[in-house]
Amino acid sequence: MMTGKYFFSETDIKSAWEQVLTAFWQRYPNPYSTHVLTEDVLYREVTSDNLLLTRRLLTKTNRLPRWAERVFPGNLSRSVYIIEDSVVDLGNRSLTTLTWNVNHAKLMRVVERCVFAGEQDRPVWTRLTREAWISSGVFGLSRPIQEFGLARFKSNQMKAMKGLEHALSNLQKASAACHGESAEKHKNLNSASKPQKPQQYI
Repeated sequence: MMTGKYFFSETDIKSAWEQVLTAFWQRYPNPYSTHVLTEDVLYREVTSDNLLLTRRLLTKTNRLPRWAERVFPGNLSRSVYIIEDSVVDLGNRSLTTLTWNVNHAKLMRVVERCVFAGEQDRPVWTRLTREAWISSGVFGLSRPIQEFGLARFKSNQMKAMKGLEHALSNLQKASAACHGESAEKHKNLNSASKPQKPQQYI
C-alpha cells in the first residue's frame, strides 16, 4: 500500500460478532483510551445491498517525543484528527474499518485497516485482523519517526483492545442485570398468581 513500517496482527475475541459490533460503537469513552477526546458522525448510509457505511471524525491528543519537540515548532497542533470509515455487512457478519490521520500527514501518516469477522464454526468467537502502515515525509528523519510511530501504534492498539474489552464487559453486565430483573419479575408474577391458602385462626 505504501512504503514505511508495516504492522499485522490477528486476535481472537471471545464474544459473538453481534456483541463485538455493539461494543465497537460504544467503546468511547473508556479508561484505556483517554487520548481520544471527541467522536462525531459525519456521514451514515444504508446501501441498496444492506451495507451500513459510516464516516466518523475522531480527535486524539498528539504528544510528540522529546527529540521531535526540539526539531518541530512549538505551535504544532497537539491534537490529531482521524477519519474512520467503516462498513458493516450483516449478511457476512463482518465489520471493516479504515482510519487515517488528516493533519500532520507529512510528519507521520498512519493508515490502519481492521476486519472484525464472525466465524461460522465458532459462533461465540470473533476474529480481528489488524493491519497498519506508518510512513513519514520528513527528509533525513523518516526512519526514526516511523520507528517511533510503530512503537506508539503497538502501544495504542493494546489500549484499544482493552477499551473494546471494557465495552464488552459493560454490555455483559447490563445484559445480566436485565435478565436478573426479568427473572425477578417472572418470579413475582408466578408467586402472585398462585392460589393463597386460606388463613386458619385458632
